[in-house]
Amino acid sequence: MAKFWKARLDFTKTGDRTKILFLPELGTMIIVCLITVFLIKLPDLFKVDLEASNFYEKNTAIIVFLGMTLFTTWINKNGTRKQMLLTGLAFLIPLVYINLLPVYRSDSVNLAYIHLPLLMWCIYGIVFTGFDVKSRTKRIDFIRFNGDLAIIYAIIAIAGGALTVITVGLFHAIGINIQNFYMNNIVVAGAVAAPVVGAFIIRNFTTLTNKIAPLIAAIFSPLVLVTLVVYLVAMAISGKDPYNDRDFLIIFNVMLIGVMGIIVFSVSETSLIRNRKFNQSALFMLSIVTIVIDLIALSAIVYRLGEFGLAPNRMAIVVSNILILVNLVLIMIDLFRINFKKKEFVTVEMSVAKFIPIYLGWILIVIFLFPLIFGMK
Repeated sequence: MAKFWKARLDFTKTGDRTKILFLPELGTMIIVCLITVFLIKLPDLFKVDLEASNFYEKNTAIIVFLGMTLFTTWINKNGTRKQMLLTGLAFLIPLVYINLLPVYRSDSVNLAYIHLPLLMWCIYGIVFTGFDVKSRTKRIDFIRFNGDLAIIYAIIAIAGGALTVITVGLFHAIGINIQNFYMNNIVVAGAVAAPVVGAFIIRNFTTLTNKIAPLIAAIFSPLVLVTLVVYLVAMAISGKDPYNDRDFLIIFNVMLIGVMGIIVFSVSETSLIRNRKFNQSALFMLSIVTIVIDLIALSAIVYRLGEFGLAPNRMAIVVSNILILVNLVLIMIDLFRINFKKKEFVTVEMSVAKFIPIYLGWILIVIFLFPLIFGMK
């Protein structure tokens, strides 16, 4: 009897959704993808010297998040004129500013390039939440959406990579070399359009994404924990340290940021897991280990500040590590309360959500003030 009714209810739901929502959204997705691809190919249309202009470094993030913002705004149809004006200014100001920065490479300018995608991500997040910037619940929904999008994007990238290898190989077999054309056009177009496609998939196939993302979080949190513990032991045995090796310190900080991202993603997805006791414990241990890594990285940066003086890169890394450390400590405290004092998991989600505006403030300082403070050096 249950199977009988399930088949009929699912059939009706699927049919209605296909007729009413699926096709219009598919058309919207295609239009937005074409706009995004057109913008990313502007240098080819106007014969812009990519190396002299740094076009992709300056504009790729703006174009990608503009496409996602257009899709979200178009689909939701809930933007007022004021909100649309603010969104336009939020994209226009960084676009003009970043393209007015000197083309020559300097530490402060490079930091602006590196932090620009984070700024555009925050702007897209504001649009995604319907400009409800005070709602921490919507911030968590946005983080969860990004975790789902990262997984879908990875799947699209893997499939696209396989298609690229097969296509180039097939044409090569008949004596036609299309590798340069394919990489410069099809691959570039696919890379910038894939986030919009991913957003479309998440919106229309929620059953699929809701099952995959929590599963990935449940698997990767314990694996990352074991990997980090083994890595710290191996680092101690090898005698390698970030105090005197600049390249190793950079890798160490990249690893820290990556682990922090995994923790945030896992926190947002763990609440969807039915039996999450093991994952809560794993996240608690992972937060402790990550705090240890952050303290090592922070002490190494402070040591290098004393040895070599103040520089844009060192200043940016010091403040970023301090912010990450404070956020990790808050997350660890909440995870401790969840594991040992039976608090609700929503408390740690709120700790993650309330820290996002602080990161945004620091990103704005790095992009707009660092080049001025350090004289474009």
